[in-house]
Amino acid sequence: MADSPLVLDSWAVLAFLGGEPKGKDVLDLMARANDGGVPLLMCVVNAGEVWYTVARKVSPDAADEDIDGLVRLGTQFVDVGWDLTKLAAGFKSRYRMSYADAYAAALASQRDAALVTGDPEFKPLARELRIKFL
Repeated sequence: MADSPLVLDSWAVLAFLGGEPKGKDVLDLMARANDGGVPLLMCVVNAGEVWYTVARKVSPDAADEDIDGLVRLGTQFVDVGWDLTKLAAGFKSRYRMSYADAYAAALASQRDAALVTGDPEFKPLARELRIKFL
């Protein structure tokens, strides 16, 4: 997994931003990835999920600051197109999961990346994806 990209899902990012116990694990993982030149990826759909969650709980300005902070920490946001959307729809059709989570799974699959999460919704996907559970 050293050279393989890491895909951050919203669960991992919200744990980090919220100062939750697993958030330190996320920060450590991001630091190690940056030190090792490992790409940190996040689908814009999942970034949107983070933004609206922070905007609801705190404020839109805080949400903007948090998204900017993710970029400063080396997170690359990946836009969606039909190929990624079709992969996400395939995951959604096969598994009980949110549509946003299906995008995180699709990005990990498309980029041959490990998905970083603590969301138990992803456990059934462990047969298809490399998942780094926090």
